[in-house]
Amino acid sequence: MLYPFKFQPILKDKIWGGQKLQKILKKPTTSAEAGESWEISDVQGDTSIVSNGTMAGTSLKSLMELHTTELLGHKNFQQFGTKFPLLIKFIDAKLALSVQLHPNDALAKSRHNSFGKTEMWYVVQADSDSNLIVGFNQPMTKELYLKHLEAKTLECILNFDKVDAGDTYFIEVGRIHAIGAGVLLAEIQQTSDITYRVYDWDRVDSEGNHRELHNDIALEAFDFDMPDNYRVNYSRDSQTSTELVSCPYFTTNVIEVKTSLLVKNNHDSFMIYMCVEGSAVINIEGYQTEFSMGETVLIPACIKSFSISTNHAKLLEVYI
Repeated sequence: MLYPFKFQPILKDKIWGGQKLQKILKKPTTSAEAGESWEISDVQGDTSIVSNGTMAGTSLKSLMELHTTELLGHKNFQQFGTKFPLLIKFIDAKLALSVQLHPNDALAKSRHNSFGKTEMWYVVQADSDSNLIVGFNQPMTKELYLKHLEAKTLECILNFDKVDAGDTYFIEVGRIHAIGAGVLLAEIQQTSDITYRVYDWDRVDSEGNHRELHNDIALEAFDFDMPDNYRVNYSRDSQTSTELVSCPYFTTNVIEVKTSLLVKNNHDSFMIYMCVEGSAVINIEGYQTEFSMGETVLIPACIKSFSISTNHAKLLEVYI
């Protein structure tokens, strides 16, 4: 019998990382530069391992190979086979990340034999005056962008958005972006680790080296004509499911639960719950799975009905 799966977090130290993953989300790390916690991953070399129940110690890859449509859903298995299509993360930026963008499916396939990297952000916590960089602050052309890049004045044309907890952004491929210092967020994305870094604030690592930039190959990935539709507007007063992002790669809802919620899975897809506030219990035919802020649960597609009970929890619900 399949059940709701929790996984061992895959922790990544980064030059820009901090201590919020441990202090706020209770991740098992003492590093002062913990930048990412990969919650569910099928990236080669970083496959998630089940941490709960009778299948503890089993890899996500093995689960997919053994249970295929039961875990993934029929349409997902037909489209992706036994490649899990989403990468789920928490990210702590003590310092600003590099300014970057990601390729679309076609470019990523031809260059890297990978999916593209459409993604979204949900801000879990933000220090005062912290920001996200998304897009440009003026109409942009390739020629104007290159002029500022060569003059080292890229910051002058970037759009800085001050953010707070609950703010949500949809980052389509081809859009320049960066997570600013002081932001802790949940990231939902296609399974891809392809990033084109175009500016890194002129910083160096502990050995005095600059990180690699990808300005030449990034140019083909840019979409300079994208509308400024990246910030997601949604009602924050609802105590039921509210859609944040729906795109061909994933749908994400935010759900605030204060008592009990019965969920019917009609999507022919697995469902993922990320707890971004409080704690909750998922109940399935007498099987209980507890999870709290900073934890993520994968519910197999074959589980069509379950309840979520809590005194208070805020959850991100993700499916395809």
